[in-house]
Amino acid sequence: MKTMRHFLDLAPAGPAGLRAILDEAHARKAARAGWPKGQVDADAPLAGHVLGMIFEKPSTRTRFSFDMAIRQLGGTSIVSSAGEMQLGRGETIADTARVLSRMVDALMLRTNSHAKLDQLAEFASIPVINGLTDLTHPCQVMADILTFEERASRPVEGSTWAYVGDGNNMTNSLIEAASLLKFDLRVGVPHGLDPDAGIMATACARGGCIGLYHTAEEAVSGADVVVTDTWVSMGQKDSEAKIAACKPFEVNDALMARANPGALFLHCLPAHRGDEVTDSVMDGPQSAVWDEAENRLHVQKAILLWCLERI
Repeated sequence: MKTMRHFLDLAPAGPAGLRAILDEAHARKAARAGWPKGQVDADAPLAGHVLGMIFEKPSTRTRFSFDMAIRQLGGTSIVSSAGEMQLGRGETIADTARVLSRMVDALMLRTNSHAKLDQLAEFASIPVINGLTDLTHPCQVMADILTFEERASRPVEGSTWAYVGDGNNMTNSLIEAASLLKFDLRVGVPHGLDPDAGIMATACARGGCIGLYHTAEEAVSGADVVVTDTWVSMGQKDSEAKIAACKPFEVNDALMARANPGALFLHCLPAHRGDEVTDSVMDGPQSAVWDEAENRLHVQKAILLWCLERI
């Protein structure tokens, strides 16, 4: 049986696959500079293809970027929430995967449970893409790396990144990316909110240079990029205690001053201004969050092409 090119996490693509995706995203973005956003790419490489998208969690950037990605590549999309499907009435993920594999060319799932994503991929005969799970967010991290490479005019390899805040799915995917693309990562999180221990151990065994700190100041020292995320993800409980624990990890002007001169600030959005980041940083000259949001589109296009073996 043919091995399917799913994009569930970063490691299966390997360094060569991730570099191919990044290079494709850079090239396609440059090729359509100044074009209307709805104009199809000149080569329309996915003409006739359909992307199915299933959302169990609300979305702005993931939904719009994937929808525009498949359109710019010449294809179309079908979008549904899980509640609109028989999934919401008890049909199994396995049966859903089998059915939709007969009707669309690729599937993107945004869900709470990483186990659901794995099961969808297990029973699908088409590529499955991780639009976000409780464990990882690989598409977002690829957009972050694309943004750094644009701004720095150099590959990500050898750079130093800092992540501060809650040890969540973004942290986990950054850890994986750092070990694969060979950049240094300094993770600063409160005690008890560490990233996934298994992902950290695997990344370190792979040779990743990853430091774990419990103060924001230690983490950002010497960083070329400072990344944060919301402290409380959708559906999480005990938010007041978590916010209190994370408050010393707010990204403000004083914290950014500890990073390297000209360090970029990134946030996957939506941001809670006044919690994990101040207005002065979010809207300041070091912030690249709007480029980062746009780059979800360009990375999504390259991921689709990689999954469908066009690159």
